[in-house]
Amino acid sequence: MSNAATSAKDVKIAFLGTGLMGAPMARRLLDAGLAVTAWNRDGTKAQPLTADGARIAATAAEAAQGADVVITMLTDGSAVEDVLFTQGVAAALEKGATVIDMSSIAPAFAREHAQKLAQSGIRHIDAPVSGGVAGASAGTLAIMAGGEADVVAELAGVFAPMGRVTRVGPSGSGQLAKLANQQIVAVTIGALAEAMVLVEAGGGSREAFRDAIRGGFCESRILELHGKRMIDRDFEPGGASRNQLKDLRAVLATARDLSLSLPLTEAVSAEFTEFVDGGGGETDHSALLMHLESKNGGRGAKS
Repeated sequence: MSNAATSAKDVKIAFLGTGLMGAPMARRLLDAGLAVTAWNRDGTKAQPLTADGARIAATAAEAAQGADVVITMLTDGSAVEDVLFTQGVAAALEKGATVIDMSSIAPAFAREHAQKLAQSGIRHIDAPVSGGVAGASAGTLAIMAGGEADVVAELAGVFAPMGRVTRVGPSGSGQLAKLANQQIVAVTIGALAEAMVLVEAGGGSREAFRDAIRGGFCESRILELHGKRMIDRDFEPGGASRNQLKDLRAVLATARDLSLSLPLTEAVSAEFTEFVDGGGGETDHSALLMHLESKNGGRGAKS
C-alpha cells in the first residue's frame, strides 16, 4: 500500500479475475465504498460490476496502474504468473504496492511469485479462500493468508468486506492451508456421497438420514449445504468438480514433495478423476454422488 493510502477507503484496488467467485468478492469491496478497477480475460464477466461503481479496464496492466493493492482471483498458478509477469501487472505497479493473490494455486507458485515481486519492492500475500459463491456473496469467506504479519494486519480493511482473514504463516502458508481445506472438503463429500448411496440402497430416505444425523458428530457445512444438494440433486456449480480435482492433484504433489502418504486423498482423487474424465467436470463437486451411483449400477440413486 502506498504512503498516500491512509485508510481502507483511500486504497485503490485492481481486481483481476471476476468470474464465479471474483465478481461477488469485487462487489463486496464496492459495497463497502472502496475504489475498484476490474479486469477479466472475458470482459463481459467484468462489465456488470459497472452498475456497482467499478471502473472496467481493457487490460490487466491498465487496471494495475496507480493501484495500491492488486487482488488476483484466477484459475491456477500459470494464469496468475501470466497476468503478473507476462501481461505487465508487476511492471505497472509502484514500489510499496501489494499483490493479494486469492486464487487457489500451489504453495511453490506463491513463494516464487513473492520472491519475484520483492525484487521490485512489491509486497505479496497469498490469501486463498473457502466458502464458495455463497460465502463470496455474503462476505463470510474464510481467508487463509501467508506472508508478513504486519502487511496482513495493515490490509485488514481490505479483507474485512470479503470475510474473516487469518494469517497462517510465512509466504505459501495460505495456499498450503487452502490445499488442506480442499483435502478435507473432498474426502468429506466422498464419505457423505457414499453414505447417501448406502442408505438409499438399503431402503432408507437420504433426506431423513440427513435430518437424523444433524447436530451429531457428523454435523458440518458439508452436510448442511452439500448434503442438501445431494438430496435436491442440485448440481449447478458452486465449486466445480474440475477445480476440486485440480486442488486434489496439488495436494498430492505437495505430499510427494514432503514424502507423505495420503491414502484417503489418493482414493477420493481417483474417483474425482474418473468423474471429471467422464464429463462431470463442470458440475458441482457434490455431484460426485452421481458417479458413485453409476458405479453401483444405479443402486442407491434416489427414485
